[in-house]
Amino acid sequence: MRARRYLSAWIGFSAGGHFSQALATVIVLFAFGQPTAEALLGTAGVDAALAVLFLLAGLSLLGQRYRIEWHGVLPLSLLAFVGYCALSVLWSEYSWVALRGTVSTVGFVGLGLYLALGRDLVQVIRASGDAFRIMLVTALGLEVLSGLVLDVPFPALGIRGDIAYGGPIQGIGGTRNFMGLIAAMALVTFVVEFLTRSVTTWRAVASTALAVLALMLVQSPITGLAMVALAATALALWSLRHAKPATRPVVNGVLGAAVLLLVAIGVLFRHRVLAEIGAAGGTATRFDLWAQIRTFAAVHPIQGWGWVGSWPHEAVVPYVTFLDPDDNRFTSGLNAFVDAWLQIGLGGTIILGLTALLAFARAWVTATTFPGVAYVWPAAVLVLLGVTSTAESYLLHGAGLMVFVTVLVVAARRRSWRRHLPHR
Repeated sequence: MRARRYLSAWIGFSAGGHFSQALATVIVLFAFGQPTAEALLGTAGVDAALAVLFLLAGLSLLGQRYRIEWHGVLPLSLLAFVGYCALSVLWSEYSWVALRGTVSTVGFVGLGLYLALGRDLVQVIRASGDAFRIMLVTALGLEVLSGLVLDVPFPALGIRGDIAYGGPIQGIGGTRNFMGLIAAMALVTFVVEFLTRSVTTWRAVASTALAVLALMLVQSPITGLAMVALAATALALWSLRHAKPATRPVVNGVLGAAVLLLVAIGVLFRHRVLAEIGAAGGTATRFDLWAQIRTFAAVHPIQGWGWVGSWPHEAVVPYVTFLDPDDNRFTSGLNAFVDAWLQIGLGGTIILGLTALLAFARAWVTATTFPGVAYVWPAAVLVLLGVTSTAESYLLHGAGLMVFVTVLVVAARRRSWRRHLPHR
């Protein structure tokens, strides 16, 4: 009985506003700081931290169960994707690795659900803003310590200490591309914080300056492309939010046609574009990797080899065969959809694509029609993830998957067709 009373008291405490907001901040901090956490704690330490956060999030949701609107919230597309990934364990040739990857995926999906259900959107943005401020200060501090104070690289953290030469920096991301994603996400979050008046002006200005400085120092071509897409998205959202409701379908049609035209031009002149932004060398490596992946994906084209999320460290086929020009193993497929094709085949990739398209459509319509400025954040975040996913696989695991689930559920809360079904 005493243990039951303690558990009830803890559930009640974890449902409180202060604890829930602190937990949301820690979750964002852990997810985006995972490369540094893994370097310091190892894979077992990261798995243990994920399990603890998942348990705390579950208890907090249990305490809030009577004030959470569950009706029609969980998207069927998300449930289908996670279910398909779990089923792939049955036909995988490396079942133990696939099972571990599925458990990790469920863990980050659960954290994303907590952010979407246990906090409202403004609270999620505030928690993310606090976490990103901590991460940017820590990342730049480590870079200054490595490159200017000690003049010694930190190989365990992936920091080379190149800040003295203007970059690129890796910070707490392990690579410049992931650090670029962190800085870009932080910039979007800080701007929306300012627009929603969630923080004071001086804090918003200082945070934005910090994010811009980090973006300049990462020198990541893919982040540069993502920022161009983000600027175009911001202009489009501003135009649509100020347009009359009757003219919005026309404006959306023009914008859609313009995007398709730009994508076609980019594909036709991709070599010149990549050379201009300094990404030609990295893209050649990606093309070689994708050619190898196509060879193995053709063995199991429909169902895939089995879900693993982030590629395993163990020597299992086919992941052990993918080597870069320096004979180092790749840690991902460097493209979310090519990676998904290898792991869960065409069937799972189609489900993932439909889930992403549905999430973006819902987020875009909400951002352009709902008066709250905070609803711009999910659409902008999805643009960042979408552009970055063409060159990295962040969408399939870790922080990218968690944020994707969060914005997917937030968008579904306003646009899900199942909201109109009668309550039982």
